[in-house]
Amino acid sequence: MDTCDDLRQYGGAHAYFQTCPSRPVLSLLTSKWALLTVGALQQGPLRFNALRRSLDGVTQKMLTQALRTLERDGLVTRTVYPTIPPKVVYELTELGHSLTGLLTAIQGWSEEHQHEVLAARRSYDRRAAAEVEPVRQADAPDTAQAGGPGTVGGCA
Repeated sequence: MDTCDDLRQYGGAHAYFQTCPSRPVLSLLTSKWALLTVGALQQGPLRFNALRRSLDGVTQKMLTQALRTLERDGLVTRTVYPTIPPKVVYELTELGHSLTGLLTAIQGWSEEHQHEVLAARRSYDRRAAAEVEPVRQADAPDTAQAGGPGTVGGCA
């Protein structure tokens, strides 16, 4: 029996299967810096340092990795102008622009629900940090009635 086929006939999502070709694309969409880079480039082409300044907290290494991944996946173009020093500009492709609606929806949801998510985190963290109460064992038989400790059947 082929589990994949069985799940698909019931509406199972293909991305849940390791071998699904959409899995790497889904992975790209869950990369924080890749998504934020696409969001920053929605306004138009940017040079590396301008892009880095617009993404508070990104390191040069992480931005470089994100840009290379986005370029490889066809979401960003990198144009090098033959000047001294060379001018490099990053811009969204048509495919990259097609992602902006999803980003806008994610941003809107995040802003609308940030207080609820943060409150849930605080509540969870309080519960997780609370001292664990020891489990109370069921009452043991009263040893005093049976002759006290060290006695068997009331005999010493």
